[in-house]
Amino acid sequence: MTWLVAGLGNPGDRYAKTRHNLGYRVVEELARRSGERFRKVRFVPADAAEIAEAGERVVLAKAHAYMNETGPAFASLARKHHVAPDHVIAVHDDIDLPFGALRVKFGGSTAGHNGLRSVGGALRTSDFSRLRLGVGRPPGRMDAADWVLKDFAKKEEPDVELLVDDGADAILSLVRDGLTVTQDRYNRAGPREP
Repeated sequence: MTWLVAGLGNPGDRYAKTRHNLGYRVVEELARRSGERFRKVRFVPADAAEIAEAGERVVLAKAHAYMNETGPAFASLARKHHVAPDHVIAVHDDIDLPFGALRVKFGGSTAGHNGLRSVGGALRTSDFSRLRLGVGRPPGRMDAADWVLKDFAKKEEPDVELLVDDGADAILSLVRDGLTVTQDRYNRAGPREP
């Protein structure tokens, strides 16, 4: 069986270290661990790398479009690799979770996340897995869109690295051990102690 891990984010160096690009960072970490490189996919506006986990083929992907328009690229990749929607895992930032929190879930609403809305619309179902990475609410009256497009503060980076690392581990666990085991193992309400 083949899995598709859709790392949600925005392309380009300008966004690389922003809260909105945690999905990119998780799929990049999975590729790095396996010594794989992302390559441009023919006829699909995305980069992909392939790894294996417990005998399963796992396609890691980053779309070339901005977050709100990534769904068609991920749906095209799913069709190209014969991945059923229930084997798609969308990895994304989440302002409704405290900074450092991690949640694995299957299905449900988009909770206003435009990247998830785009993926669900293109797949024509909400029945796919999500790895939610908490970035917290914006301070004061800051607009949520401005907040997620800001870089993490230097003092936050150690917790971000742990979150990315645990996010990568949670993806592998989901492929290998399934949803319930992964939720029990990785779901948490805040940053992990190093």
